[in-house]
Amino acid sequence: MTMLADVNTADIREAIRLGCRTMCSVFNADDDDVPFFGSQVWPEARLSFSSTHNESHVPGRHLNALLSAEDAAGVYIDEGCIDRHARAAFLSYSGEHSLPLNRDRIGGRLKHFSPHDVREGFHALYALARFRGSEQALATAEASIEAIQRLWDREQGWDRAALGDEIDFHSTTFVAGLARAIGPLVKLHRYTGCKGALDLALELARKATDEFFLPGGGYDRESFGTHTHSTTCVLSSLAQLADLNRDAPLMERVRAFYDNGLNEIRDEIGWVIESSADRVDPDRGEVNNTGDIVETALILGKWGYPEYFEDAERILRCHLLPSQLRDTSFIREPDNPQDEDGKRDVAARHLGAFGFPAPYGHKPLDATRISFNMDIVGGAVASLCEALRQTVVSDRAGHWVHLLFDRETDAVAVESPYTNGSLRVRVKRPGPLYVRIPTWVTPDSVRVDGVGSGLQWSNGYLVLSRPQLNRWVAIEFNLAESKIVLKHRTREIGVQLRGDSVAAMSNFGADLTFFPPLN
Repeated sequence: MTMLADVNTADIREAIRLGCRTMCSVFNADDDDVPFFGSQVWPEARLSFSSTHNESHVPGRHLNALLSAEDAAGVYIDEGCIDRHARAAFLSYSGEHSLPLNRDRIGGRLKHFSPHDVREGFHALYALARFRGSEQALATAEASIEAIQRLWDREQGWDRAALGDEIDFHSTTFVAGLARAIGPLVKLHRYTGCKGALDLALELARKATDEFFLPGGGYDRESFGTHTHSTTCVLSSLAQLADLNRDAPLMERVRAFYDNGLNEIRDEIGWVIESSADRVDPDRGEVNNTGDIVETALILGKWGYPEYFEDAERILRCHLLPSQLRDTSFIREPDNPQDEDGKRDVAARHLGAFGFPAPYGHKPLDATRISFNMDIVGGAVASLCEALRQTVVSDRAGHWVHLLFDRETDAVAVESPYTNGSLRVRVKRPGPLYVRIPTWVTPDSVRVDGVGSGLQWSNGYLVLSRPQLNRWVAIEFNLAESKIVLKHRTREIGVQLRGDSVAAMSNFGADLTFFPPLN
């Protein structure tokens, strides 16, 4: 049994930076620098091409994440990295119908179309249009929306005849297909004014809420499909649309599913099963599913439900951050007699990746392989960017500390109790201070700079109406010790918590674990 070195549970920005390093390291020199999709680090290490989800999928995930990291975290991104991803994205759109297509092989023609990839295509175009002012990206997005409105019908689905015989169509459920695109369509509308983006998002959302995300909030595996990332990304997409339109009934649909159906595929620390089908590998998760839950929780928290910020923080500290690949010492470089680029420097190029972990480590007990597919890196990093944006927010009402991570903005500095022993906040611009206090803290036990009584509270936040400028305010409380049990399909996983972080976890003798074993 090997416990991993350098497991991160507290530094969001560093996780973003390292993930960006990964995404700029995985271009295939044997394929005109189109990024790889597939990954495996054990038993044999390699990066590989995918005939269904390569150029149609990876550039969108990576461009959305890389350019968000530049914007939200100030991470330096080499422009050559952006250019190569952009070139691969436009390659995918260079076939028929302005849809994201995939080649059947390296050097082959664009022929595979899966509605599953429309989300990723729009994410590439959105990111280039918003962050690089790309007129080509915006025009391509508008042409793609027009094509979808022409080729897809809410009742009849895709017009296979109009797509033509030259395109191989990959059928999916609606949730695992076109519904996934709601989120980037919302972003396209919000940040670029893309024509038709809001209309298409609303049409897709109506079908999603009429047939799938019902008022009771249940999860139906047969109708949703077993690909759980599709379920979580449609959920976060609906939350984004509800937030855009200030649509309270739609947000209640999101909340109903979060509180009910989502529990069929997640556990208490935000691990999500990679496939809900009846199969082996019951502890195999997928990290960008976890990221979508975090993004949804952040929006619900912003809407006045602070318990979802608490859920987001626990997920970040207990699973999303720890599951990043930071210790690559177990990866063995493969033999490479043909000098293939996919077998060069595999360990170094994977540093910073996210993949398919168990709650306790990189290698689920039943695993026959360990992989970190490159699309997942983009999904996880993009979600971490949203988390970083929401740690501390300043608006007309004041300064809000939603997540208790170390963070400094131009208005507020925060030192986390998890890294500094106590929570300290310094306000740099005038305005009331609102600090979310976790529900496992008894309000009477909180001390503020020695003052233990007369504190003001509002909806789970400690309120200081007139904090002194540029003076550290110490907010003292204990990080409570508690135990929870994660109920998985074939085992129960014990967890010792310290506040909202893991102190120890059952690992059943597994290798490559994140946390000390729970005795």
